[in-house]
Amino acid sequence: MTSETKFSPGLEGVVACETRLSHVDGEAGKLIFSGHNAVDLAENKTVEEVWFLLRHNRLPDAKELKAFRAKVEEAGKLTEDEVKIALKLRVGEPLSAFRSILSAIASHRKLKPWLNRDMSEIDEEILALSALAPQIVEVIHKGKRPIRKARNNGYAERYLWGINGRRPDAEAVQAVETYLILTMDHGMNASTFSARVTASTGADVGAAITTGIGTLSGPLHGGAPGPVLDMLDGIGEADKAEQWVEDQLTGGRRIMGFGHRVYRTDDPRALTLRRVAEHQSGFRVDLAREVEKAVLDKLSERQKAKAARLGVAVRPLRVNVEFWTAVVLEHAGIPRELFSSTFCTSRIIGWGEHVREQIGNNKLFRPLSEYTGPDVE
Repeated sequence: MTSETKFSPGLEGVVACETRLSHVDGEAGKLIFSGHNAVDLAENKTVEEVWFLLRHNRLPDAKELKAFRAKVEEAGKLTEDEVKIALKLRVGEPLSAFRSILSAIASHRKLKPWLNRDMSEIDEEILALSALAPQIVEVIHKGKRPIRKARNNGYAERYLWGINGRRPDAEAVQAVETYLILTMDHGMNASTFSARVTASTGADVGAAITTGIGTLSGPLHGGAPGPVLDMLDGIGEADKAEQWVEDQLTGGRRIMGFGHRVYRTDDPRALTLRRVAEHQSGFRVDLAREVEKAVLDKLSERQKAKAARLGVAVRPLRVNVEFWTAVVLEHAGIPRELFSSTFCTSRIIGWGEHVREQIGNNKLFRPLSEYTGPDVE
């Protein structure tokens, strides 16, 4: 490395690319999608409207939305051969099956490297692979071909309908739609960066999106909602929350659903999903509130003590999106073993649009490394 080059573990603080798709303002606690507040979008728009926004840098009018929704639904249908592929590969952990199935479908469709190909063809491939997510998860979960969803109201309803096997009620659809929008994109996170790195090599778009899915197998990115429910199960009752939290912290054990790499204030997605959970009035809401309060109080005490001991400011830890996601998705009828797949069904849209963006202004990623081995004698 040259004297001007500074090693940054985890690429912390390194700007790897430009994007118009999303911006995480960690200091202000804002998430922006192409010039729009993501919370406002989640509370007032549909998945297809926000998808159109990411794809075209503007919201659609009524005619465009109708056409785009129809296009996504048609593109999201597995062929008979692809259903057979999915049924064969659905064994094991659902997210691993998702990754294998999507990769196999890309291979079955004979997707080729994007380099020197017409961009309109690439656009269609990206949209199609992203749109298949609800039916892929349905086959994984049910073990049979997807059911017909006549006169459905879009991506979110089709997803929930496929999991539950019946038309879901409007409240459940709205809750899931809010979640899917809020998690559709989130700056240069690990999975998005990985997808862009693969795309930068000229690889086929199936390989790039599959790379994104692969990062979710690690529990440090997108994998906490399920363990949040395990935690709530373990606590059991609201009046036991404070002691449970104290025992966990004293034992040096991690509490799921708290802290974030970027946000220095409240995660706006968490605040929004808390409101959704409170509106749902599910059986876990009171317990979740008590656990959240107990954790934040105890963490605040410890952070203040640490700040006094070190003589420096220590940032407070806040609840993150996974905590209230667990409560919302469970109440909507999504089993905890599908939480990561549900996240993937949302984020696959963002990955696809980042891959499009990378292809549109590509440069092969080739960072430096700092050699720490011995010199040649």
